[in-house]
Amino acid sequence: MPLSRRDLIKTGVFAGAALSLPLNRVVSGQSAFANQMPTSKLPKPFTVPFSRAPIAVPVRTTGTADYYHIESKMISGEILPGFKTMLFSYGGSVPGPVIKATRGREVVVRHWNNLPAVHPTLGYEPWTSVHLHGGASLPQYDGYASDVTLPGQFKDYHYPNQQCARTLWYHDHGIHHTAENAYHGLAAQYHIHDPLEQSLGIPQGEFDVALMLSDAVFNKDGSLLFTLANQKGLWGDVMLVNGRPWPVMQVKRRKYRFRLCASALSRSFGLSLDSGDPLVVIATDGGLMPAPVSTNMLRMMSGERYEIIIDFSKYAVGQRIVLKNTSPSNNNRDFVNTNKMMAFDVIGDTFDTTNNEVPAVLNPADPVMNLRKADAVKTREFLFHRKGGQWVINDTTWKEVEDSNFEFVLASPRYGDTEIWEFKNSAGGWFHPAHAHLVDFRILSRNGLPPMPYEVGPKDTAYLGENETVRVLMKFEGRGKYMIHCHNIIHEDHDMMAQYEVIDPLRPGDDPMGTRATAYLPTTPPV
Repeated sequence: MPLSRRDLIKTGVFAGAALSLPLNRVVSGQSAFANQMPTSKLPKPFTVPFSRAPIAVPVRTTGTADYYHIESKMISGEILPGFKTMLFSYGGSVPGPVIKATRGREVVVRHWNNLPAVHPTLGYEPWTSVHLHGGASLPQYDGYASDVTLPGQFKDYHYPNQQCARTLWYHDHGIHHTAENAYHGLAAQYHIHDPLEQSLGIPQGEFDVALMLSDAVFNKDGSLLFTLANQKGLWGDVMLVNGRPWPVMQVKRRKYRFRLCASALSRSFGLSLDSGDPLVVIATDGGLMPAPVSTNMLRMMSGERYEIIIDFSKYAVGQRIVLKNTSPSNNNRDFVNTNKMMAFDVIGDTFDTTNNEVPAVLNPADPVMNLRKADAVKTREFLFHRKGGQWVINDTTWKEVEDSNFEFVLASPRYGDTEIWEFKNSAGGWFHPAHAHLVDFRILSRNGLPPMPYEVGPKDTAYLGENETVRVLMKFEGRGKYMIHCHNIIHEDHDMMAQYEVIDPLRPGDDPMGTRATAYLPTTPPV
């Protein structure tokens, strides 16, 4: 029988640090920032070169599957020039390596937690749980928050990759310490490719670029400053793209495809170009849109992904274009240079002219976007709010799930059913990225009005701003228990999580805690 949090504490699994539970992790905001790196010591924007995330290499392949071995380990890296920063990494890099998958071909990833037994500065035990965000995984491979892998253990995750081409990301999801682990570097992109996406003539290869957008705040010695002083969020004064502060990227005079992933703990972004030219959005969380959409401002928050095209052929060699960040009005914290993300310097190198198109039609046959509102058999409401000093969904937290031995659910849709879910944030002063595991959904409305034009694509995370209600339509084709939670990761760690269960009368769903991590030994066979 799965153990509750209280049982785990008694048996020592959650022991070892005073910071194990959310209510014990609050420190004085004044003392936390007393040693903060002054703005004068931070690098000036666009002085650090852009860095691409590495591509993961399989340890072996078969006729039907690719196998990877990714070690979570502590490294020393240079984020601020001249300073060393302790980081947690997937495979030795921050962000971790991009996994390139093919639709219909299985990927198996052995995730080995080789992190220290105790975080060297924050004092907690860095257990992990790896969530492939946007993937339709079986419950036991979905990164269930309480399915933790302790330091010295490993777990094999199986991904069928039956979904259409899309940008996913994998990140830590370990109960109560997701924020610390992700903040220190445990995040990376995962791309599924398929024949349709490859045939459209959109940029590929060198011109298909993964961008992880985040922020951070540093101590005077270059270490990351982490605090949960107010439990509302953490906003850094340094904007990071692929772990580099305000980087500058050299680009050729052609179209580029950028896979944007908002991986910040709490910050939301309002992205635009200083040239005034639009960003052309071609894909959302769940893959290609029916047709491209041009926008002068792209609003996104933690967990969301958008693929955009920027055409640099219209600019002169030597010209610099800045990707700006106008902070949306939802309790962000702004500092001197948080109004900019990165810059592009146009160079005159020759380039491959293939895959340099933006077709007028992308994927009008996407099944999610063709769901009909009339097919919905039920409408459910999920209220994201704060009650009695706690972050709650429908007045419940993850503690109710734990205390029920992981049986308590907020919804029990049936396999194959289509439903409408209403995500509501009835308060001001904060926002909640509403994320449902397993499913893609179509946004029907935002505050009773049509969704933003760039949201008209398959989604799994909805930007839920102040006093907003977002109605979404989804079809349930998995089985078993899956999580729904706020993707402001500070809120998530403070138990703003719940679960639902897809019921199939003919076949029960797998147990999300049914395949547990085991000890990693020198004699452990390769994946």
